[in-house]
Amino acid sequence: MPNKLLANRKKMGNARSLTLKKDLIDFASNDYLGLAKSKQLHEAIFTEWSTLKTFGSTGSRLLTGNSTYIELLEKSIARFHGFAAGLIFNCGYMANLGLASSISNEDDIFIYDIQIHASLLQGIKISKAKRFAFRHNDLEHLEKRLKNLSKKRHLYICIESIYSTTGSIAPLIEIFHLSQTYGAKLIVDEAHAIGIVGENGKGVVFDQGLSGKIFAQIVTFGKALGTFGAIVLGSNSLKEILINFAQTVIYTTALPFPCLAAIKCSYELLPKLATERQHIQHLISHAHFSKTHIQPIPIKGNKEVRALSLKMATEGFDVRPLLSPTTQRGKEILRLTLHSFNSSADLEKILELAGAT
Repeated sequence: MPNKLLANRKKMGNARSLTLKKDLIDFASNDYLGLAKSKQLHEAIFTEWSTLKTFGSTGSRLLTGNSTYIELLEKSIARFHGFAAGLIFNCGYMANLGLASSISNEDDIFIYDIQIHASLLQGIKISKAKRFAFRHNDLEHLEKRLKNLSKKRHLYICIESIYSTTGSIAPLIEIFHLSQTYGAKLIVDEAHAIGIVGENGKGVVFDQGLSGKIFAQIVTFGKALGTFGAIVLGSNSLKEILINFAQTVIYTTALPFPCLAAIKCSYELLPKLATERQHIQHLISHAHFSKTHIQPIPIKGNKEVRALSLKMATEGFDVRPLLSPTTQRGKEILRLTLHSFNSSADLEKILELAGAT
């Protein structure tokens, strides 16, 4: 069966493969602030490593993998974002999966934006709770769902603050008010906002004055922070629930100390990167496909969007296509991501190549 599915995918022109694109100007990665390549961060990490007494984590958090170091880091990150507590996961996918699957059961209901990340949707499916999608950023459709379902025992709304494919921004304040009106718990995935939006890069939730007021916020470290891992922020009781029921924490080896040190150093740098954030905003003002650092250029058809991506590569630019089935068929895009190290001249060249000037 898998071979048949793979053959069909190849026939449709949407088979995935691992590729290496060297010496191209990066308009594709999630390293928005350039921290993954930052000499300043590298030096800070190596200095921090010199203070470590051990490198390996040795086990899961519930066995031998817990430490004062990780607990202090969780408290520091939670305080930075304005929440009572946080629990570190090994990656964003595991955070979303663990959160959604551990807070609910078949008696509960999730209402989610149709464009939420696959990891959060997978966690919802594993939970066996009832689930209903609402149209992307459609407040009227969301309220209609809430009116019909608000009498159920536990009700959750799942959104992203900035969506990874379209770059669109959630109407967060309005959704928060709807959650309060109908007694729903709001979950916000801030993967693509942290580091870029708000004071010191604290994200959309903080920028909108909702820190500590929503049920849960997910922060990933592998994007603007340039490191690896993730944290779920919320109340102390939410952390206790995750420790007891999130299988992606219970049954996995904890992050090793070098990863934790890198996260700590990256957070210490975030407040110092105002110039980098300002430059990204400057680039956004010159593009016009979204109001964020994620710029989706619509190119209908897998073949067509791949061809444009290859054309960009021949000109020295790494800009990746998003193909169906990742996107809806007929709504394929060239996903242009803007970074603090990108130049205005290079951006103009890319827009020219895409016929978007």
